[in-house]
Amino acid sequence: MESEHLERGIKVRQLLMIALGGTIGTGLFVGTGGNIANAGPLGTLIAYMVGGVIVYSIILSLGELASVYPTTGSFGDYASRFIGPATGYMVFWMYWVGWVITVAVEYIAVGLLMQRWFPHVPVYYFVMGCIVLIFLLNAFSVRVFAEGEFFLASIKVLAVFIFIILGVVGIVYQSYLHGFSHVWDHFYITKANPNLGLEAGFFPKGLSGVFGVILAVIFAYTGTEIVGVAAGEAKNPSVAMPKAIKATLWRIVFFFLGSVIVISVFLPMTDSSIAKSPFVSTLERIPLPFFGTGIPYTADVMNFVIITAILSTANSGVYASSRMVYGLAQKKMFPPIFAKLNKQGTPVYAMYLSMGFTLLGMLTQAYAPEKIIESLINIISFSVIIVWISVSVAQYNFRKQFVASGKSLDDLPYRAPFLPLIQFIGISGSLVGVVGAYMDPDQRIGAYLTIGYTLLCYLGYYLTKDRWGQA
Repeated sequence: MESEHLERGIKVRQLLMIALGGTIGTGLFVGTGGNIANAGPLGTLIAYMVGGVIVYSIILSLGELASVYPTTGSFGDYASRFIGPATGYMVFWMYWVGWVITVAVEYIAVGLLMQRWFPHVPVYYFVMGCIVLIFLLNAFSVRVFAEGEFFLASIKVLAVFIFIILGVVGIVYQSYLHGFSHVWDHFYITKANPNLGLEAGFFPKGLSGVFGVILAVIFAYTGTEIVGVAAGEAKNPSVAMPKAIKATLWRIVFFFLGSVIVISVFLPMTDSSIAKSPFVSTLERIPLPFFGTGIPYTADVMNFVIITAILSTANSGVYASSRMVYGLAQKKMFPPIFAKLNKQGTPVYAMYLSMGFTLLGMLTQAYAPEKIIESLINIISFSVIIVWISVSVAQYNFRKQFVASGKSLDDLPYRAPFLPLIQFIGISGSLVGVVGAYMDPDQRIGAYLTIGYTLLCYLGYYLTKDRWGQA
């Protein structure tokens, strides 16, 4: 027997963990090293602060919309309702493609990381294991997904918390040994190094390096907005969403900025790279009382944590992408079969479609030239930027309509503060990320591909809008 409605089975504690752990993944655990190498410690810290302000403004807008309209279609529904159905259709597919590509890359990443312990086992064996695990977490009930995400997210949240605590102890101990001023040596380059393209000062590669990493920082924050999708299946979204928003703020301040500061104190930018997790390199250098420098088995422990973080991201990605397809079908913008639910209330056909295209993405990862893969990863960030902008515009239009209808703002379950400032920050900040990425010639093709995909989405809407009974 099929269910007629999505199951509201996500508890408050699970929604809080989805909000807290949604963005802690490869962008933080691995990408931070590349960001520090390209922008320097202070430049990376500024980039994460700017990105944090942008994403928090988006979450404030999303919180108001999701508390009034807690639907699993989330951004697509809001864009359809408050911007236009064509834009809503585009947003549905834009968010979908970003997660499909992300999940494909994450599967491969798990396989490669497992090679550390099982070098003779083919990567695709682990990839197949990941696919089965993520399928089992998503196919049966949203409660299984939420509990699985709670467990996986808890591991990485605890790991980052311990990392920061150890870093603080190391900073205090280093201050005791060498003086407080020595702690900040890596933040300022005293001598230029033309061979490495470094200038003396706080910004060794210039301000352009800071703008260049903005897109990578946005990729690191990707996943924060998934709490808006989960709100559609939360038990009490009007209560849970404000709590999730507060959790997002503290995560940004504590986990991201705290991690960057600890890494920058102990790891020179010349030793940072995208090839090795900066968390591993930093733990190998932190001085601790009675233990000396370095912590035993650091690499193995962090390898395990990063794998769980990647699995968590893939779990969220399959969930979010399947709900986008379901939302399209529910609004009669896509074949009705994808709106069908199993008896546990899960849109399995939408999930099959998303997982199927993820497999195609993995083939691209395996056989396409490296530049194509980099461009596909850039599309993830550009697609999220478009989704974020749509949230700001939709919430601004919603508030105007709400006030014009004669209703009181006190009637809102959650009222976003600082309007229209947060819309200005969200939109202009997202556009700064696009401009910063465009300054890097290697990232421009990703922008062009995203523009082409956007136009294709609009074309798809106008070709099919009368086909499945959309009202």
